[in-house]
Amino acid sequence: MTEAEARKTQESLQDRLAQVVELLERYTLAGEISQAREGQPDITEAPQDILADLQQRLNALHPADVAHILEALPLEQRLAVWHLVRAERDGDILLEVSDAVRETLIADMDDQEILAAAKEMDADELADLAPELPRDVVHELMESLDAQQRERVRSALSYEEDQVGALMDFQMVTIREDVSLEVVLRYLRRLKELPGHTDKLFVVDYDGALKGVLPIKRLLVNDPEKQVAEVMASDPVTFHPDEDAYEAAQAFERYDLVSSPVVDKNGKLIGRLTIDEIVDLIREESESEVLNMAGLREEEDIFASVWKSVHNRWAWLAINLVTAFVASRVIGLFDGAIEKLVALAALMPIVAGIGGNSGNQTITMIVRAMALDQVSISNTVRLLRKELGVALVNGLVWGGVIGLVAWGLYENWALGVVMMAAMTLNLLLAALMGVLIPMTLARLGRDPAMGASVMITAMTDSGGFFIFLGLATIFLM
Repeated sequence: MTEAEARKTQESLQDRLAQVVELLERYTLAGEISQAREGQPDITEAPQDILADLQQRLNALHPADVAHILEALPLEQRLAVWHLVRAERDGDILLEVSDAVRETLIADMDDQEILAAAKEMDADELADLAPELPRDVVHELMESLDAQQRERVRSALSYEEDQVGALMDFQMVTIREDVSLEVVLRYLRRLKELPGHTDKLFVVDYDGALKGVLPIKRLLVNDPEKQVAEVMASDPVTFHPDEDAYEAAQAFERYDLVSSPVVDKNGKLIGRLTIDEIVDLIREESESEVLNMAGLREEEDIFASVWKSVHNRWAWLAINLVTAFVASRVIGLFDGAIEKLVALAALMPIVAGIGGNSGNQTITMIVRAMALDQVSISNTVRLLRKELGVALVNGLVWGGVIGLVAWGLYENWALGVVMMAAMTLNLLLAALMGVLIPMTLARLGRDPAMGASVMITAMTDSGGFFIFLGLATIFLM
């Protein structure tokens, strides 16, 4: 093991980030001291030596680790590190960074640098990157490709980003079914290397139609004299390019797949799906759901400009402001009751807060179930009954607890009963809205998680205040 490999295994990613930041700070400090002592002997470490050390450390890291470091640095330091990366690694790193950070890196590159970085990419990787490149660069890049590569890029670009065709890889090893395993082994030895995540070879006929797959483990353990047709699996899990990519991801998890063929409507092999693309898809979908539930419209670079961040966040904040105003007006309807019984002002945030928490629990469960295709029209009513049952039990139990506390604090048994009833009704409202909000969004063709937490909080706040203060007005005034 080389020194660089040993360092990669022993140090955590956060340690490497800390080292990069320290070197950047040392470089800046050394430059400032050198300028201050211009014309005098410089006893500090030379800035160029620090840069050389930093560049050496970056070159020893995996592109994904460099991408993580770039994402964790402010823009000025990010670009300084980006300039130190070897040009031949630019393409690999651009594919690893988040979309928001990739935008800042591409903006710092000229057309020739972009073309040089893209030249070493495969067709599926070019298709991922192309939408973010300047139009004239994409045109020049397409002109530089051979006919087969150009057609593959156009094919990948023709699919929506949530379809299998947008994720498929064109690098794969194909063989015939009428040859021996010995012939296949000799053929593989002549290749420079196998495509990444090759756990199986694809068996096709002379027209390119898929006949089956030959797992590498079967190739290695069977008699070399056997024919491929005797050993291959003739019923592999296959996908069509226009299938939903998230359904494909579920199939990869269900069947423990590493790679799988993609065929057209005539059964012709046109590409393959690999586990690395599926993992990236799942991660991006998970991040998207978290952002959507918080009301963020898109992934945001944490070091983006103030105005760009404001633009990303303002919409749901405006909606939240409106809902908060509605909640305040609900309270205003009962100001007379609050003046007569000050305890109401102290207790009503508890009702609203518990309702919001319960609603978020329900909505998280429903959004997850919808993502896994576990929710359908046939089981919606049963699911709603179950969530209402959970809310009823929690409301009676915890409402009873807080009711006893209210009784003890204010020596008013009627206030305790109102507290328990209000909490139970608000938890039932939270459960109802927690099921209906994501399902309604899905029915309208929107992401079920889009702003869900904002909407459920608005409903439980306004509803909780109205229920609690309304019951108090009826039974305590």
